[in-house]
Amino acid sequence: METHPPRPVPEPEPNRWAVPTGGTTDFTWEYDGGRERLLALYQRGKDRQWDAVRRIDWSLEVDPADPLGTPDEALPLHGTPYWDRLGPADRRELRAHHAAWQFSQFLHGEQGAMICSARIVQSAPDLDAKFYAATQTMDEARHVEIFSRFLSEKLSMSYPINDSLRSLLDDTLRDSRWDMPYLGMQVLIEGLALAAFGALRDTTTKPLPRRLLAYVMQDEARHVAFGRMALRDHYRQLGSAELAEREEFVIEGCHLMRDRLRGTEVLENFGVPRTAAARIVEASGHLRLFRRVLFSRIAPCLKDIGLWSPEVQEAFADLCDQGAGETDLDRLMRQDEEVAERLDAERFAIEERERAGEVAEMITLGAEDRIPDRSVDGDDASLPPAG
Repeated sequence: METHPPRPVPEPEPNRWAVPTGGTTDFTWEYDGGRERLLALYQRGKDRQWDAVRRIDWSLEVDPADPLGTPDEALPLHGTPYWDRLGPADRRELRAHHAAWQFSQFLHGEQGAMICSARIVQSAPDLDAKFYAATQTMDEARHVEIFSRFLSEKLSMSYPINDSLRSLLDDTLRDSRWDMPYLGMQVLIEGLALAAFGALRDTTTKPLPRRLLAYVMQDEARHVAFGRMALRDHYRQLGSAELAEREEFVIEGCHLMRDRLRGTEVLENFGVPRTAAARIVEASGHLRLFRRVLFSRIAPCLKDIGLWSPEVQEAFADLCDQGAGETDLDRLMRQDEEVAERLDAERFAIEERERAGEVAEMITLGAEDRIPDRSVDGDDASLPPAG
C-alpha cells in the first residue's frame, strides 16, 4: 500500500521553558589552595578545550535516510504489523526520524548540562569546584553547538524534549540543595548519556556521528569524574536521613531516565496509537539489551559516592541487572579517551597522506610543464631565437 512519509516534527511554540530555581549564590574568599584532585581535573579541563569547527570534519556526508547505519532489527517497529504496512520510503523515513529523536534528546540533555554546570559555579561552596564547573560549562556549550549543527545541517529535523528528561531537569534545578545539580546532572543524566553515546559510537558505521560521539564522550568522562570527587567528599559528612533523601531522588531519577529512552513519540508520529507504541517499545528485545548497558555507568558511580543502599541495589536489579555496580568505571573512561585519540590520529594520518599526495602531484606537474634544456656545447638554447 502506498503511504506518505510523515512530516518533520517541528519544535513546539513558544521555544522557551522557564524553570524557577532554588538555592543561593555562594561566594568564597578562600582563594588559596584547594583539593589537589579537583585542581588537577580543572587543569585537565583547560588543556582539553577544543574547537568543534576545527576538530570535526563537517564536510563528511550523512545519508538522511540512514544517518547511523541502523539495521532494521534495531528499530522497535520492526517485526510488527505496523512495520509490514510501511513501504520502502516510509521505512527510510522512520530510520531518519529515529536518529533525529535520539540526537534531539542528546541535544536537550546537553543544554540541561550546560545550565546545571553554570548553576554549580553559582552554588558550590568551594572555589576548586567552581573552577572546574566553569570549564565544564564551556564543554557543554560546545556539545550543544555540535548536536544542534548535526541536526540542522545533516538531518534537517528535530524532536521536542522528552517528558521524562524534562521532569528530571525540573526536579534537579528546582532543588535548593547545592549538591543536587551534581547528583541529577553529573551522575544520572551524564552517566546515562555516556552509556547511550558509547553504545551508538561502537555500533554506528557512519564516520561523522561516530566522531561526534567519541569527542563528546572524551569530555563527559571528566565531568563524571568531577561529580564523583565532589559528592564523595560531601556525602561522607551526611547522616542516614539525608543520604536516604538522595537515594530516593536517585531511584526516581533512574526510572525517569529509563522511560526517557522509549522513543514512543517517533512511533506515534508514524500513526501508531500511544498505548500500542508503549507496548511495542517495551517488547523490543533490542531496547531491553540497550537498557542492560545504559545504567552501567551510573551504578558504580553511586556505589563510589556512598549511595548504594539495599533499596538502590534493588532498584537497579529491576532496571538492568544485579552486576551493574561491579562495572570498572575508570577502565571505561580510559577507553573513551583512547577511542577519541585514535580517531584523531587516524584523521591526521589521512590528512598527512593527502597532503603528501598533493605535494607529489604538484612536483610531477611542475616537472611536466618545465621547458626542456636544449643547450648545446654550453650555449643556452632554451632562449627563444633572436629576431
